[in-house]
Amino acid sequence: MEPIFLRINDVIKLTSISRSSIYRMMSEGDFPLQISIGNRQVRWSRQDVITHKPPQA
Repeated sequence: MEPIFLRINDVIKLTSISRSSIYRMMSEGDFPLQISIGNRQVRWSRQDVITHKPPQA
């Protein structure tokens, strides 16, 4: 069974997008936002990451 929420390293592996690019795209509204699950812990919804459509150049 696949996890519902992903850590940043899992998001990087799944999307082949670098950490800095993910955060830049989030600030520009081009990538799903992370979800805070506790003190200094964030995750991304697996479904949001999978269904994300990269912006067209």
